[in-house]
Amino acid sequence: MDRLKRRLIVVGLLIALVLALGTVGFTFLEGYPPFDAFYMTLTTITTVGYGEIHKLSHRGRIFNSFVIAFGVTAMFVAIGAMTQTVIELELSEFFGKRRMKRMIDKLEKHYVVCGYGRVGRAAARELQQMGVPVVIVDRNPEKIERATQAGLPAFAGDSTQDATLEAAGVRRAKGLVAALATDADNLFLILSAKSLNPKLKVASRVGDEGAGEKLARAGADTVFAPYTNAGQQLALSLVRPHVVQFLDAATRSIGLDVCLEQMRVAENSEMAAKSLKQMQLRRDLGVIVLAIRKAGGEMIFNPPAEAVLESGDYLVVMGEHANVRKLEPLLAGERA
Repeated sequence: MDRLKRRLIVVGLLIALVLALGTVGFTFLEGYPPFDAFYMTLTTITTVGYGEIHKLSHRGRIFNSFVIAFGVTAMFVAIGAMTQTVIELELSEFFGKRRMKRMIDKLEKHYVVCGYGRVGRAAARELQQMGVPVVIVDRNPEKIERATQAGLPAFAGDSTQDATLEAAGVRRAKGLVAALATDADNLFLILSAKSLNPKLKVASRVGDEGAGEKLARAGADTVFAPYTNAGQQLALSLVRPHVVQFLDAATRSIGLDVCLEQMRVAENSEMAAKSLKQMQLRRDLGVIVLAIRKAGGEMIFNPPAEAVLESGDYLVVMGEHANVRKLEPLLAGERA
């Protein structure tokens, strides 16, 4: 669009310059009234050929010859530039869509964000910072352009339609964020996505708290009420400001190289069947274990040192990014 604006400005200035010079020349050389001089210049450069408004002198015809040469050339340049711009835009859009489709078709275990409003943008930004592949789907072309400018694969479409979800690669996706404008749209989206990929992890935005249970029954693994949570955060910031500051530091990394992460204990991990005391994660890696989610679903907060890890358990840990990354291969059964 910037290229189109620049060319329009250049073309407009070129034609305006020719019209201005022709008007001034016919006014002073031939004594034409200003409007007649402008009309004479306009009919000349557009090759309409109505003839001379007033009889031209010899010097007037010489001047008009230059107006014809430069004016007609300027018009041809303007027409050529506009034609070239239109063709380039059409081809760019066509090949851009094809390139985007090929890029999305190659993705696996990615995350699909449906709806690029305030909630969708925040979710996409967080996923992008985590370094995981993301695809954006939204009905609004302006929001799609905003997403592509942010470096995210995106295309316009109705997320509640199976064809759109297929195009986003939902069968190969690992998770989906339902951040559409209404709860009804999110409900249809979840039903469609789960029918295409029953293993898909779905997190949904909900406007009405009463609709949260319906979204969960439809297949949403997590239901998030942004207005309710924002109210809770506001209240906590007044009553327990240090708690909010800690959570912000842990989850948003505001000025600190700290992160919260969940990691699964693999079957072949050397950490399986070991207690937290034997692992000495805090001493050796500087990583704090906040909780253990057992394979059976039980969540143990602030686990004791005698807690034993089993394959299939998840550790919720906190620490500096580099230290947390060192723990990952140990739990996955790889050599650090």
